[in-house]
Amino acid sequence: MLESGIKGTGSVTVVPENTAAACGSGTLQVFATPAMIALMEKTCLNSVAPFLEDGCGTVGTLLNVRHTAPTPLGMEVTCESELTQVDGRRLVFHVTCRDAKGPVGEGEHERFIIFSEKFQKKADAKRD
Repeated sequence: MLESGIKGTGSVTVVPENTAAACGSGTLQVFATPAMIALMEKTCLNSVAPFLEDGCGTVGTLLNVRHTAPTPLGMEVTCESELTQVDGRRLVFHVTCRDAKGPVGEGEHERFIIFSEKFQKKADAKRD
């Protein structure tokens, strides 16, 4: 059952493919903000996945985050999430990211529980 307090953790090492230069969000060889956001979303997604009914998933709908410090190539970034609010199908998480030297980002992330097959059909119908 989904309820506030569910926590998750995820990590990624900064490699050339997830730098600002590679993602197009900057020109430097540092962890890209889009990569940090992807880590945050994945951490939240994975934290609640075991509690969802068969055939259900979650999709990200809102992010309000700050990327507060750079992380260079070779360092690991770890994200921690906590489900802070459950409002029907709406889930709200607090997320933080840090590297070995300290905090690098934090914020709020919202996801909605969806019926995966129905959601996919709705998206595919846009091609018609």
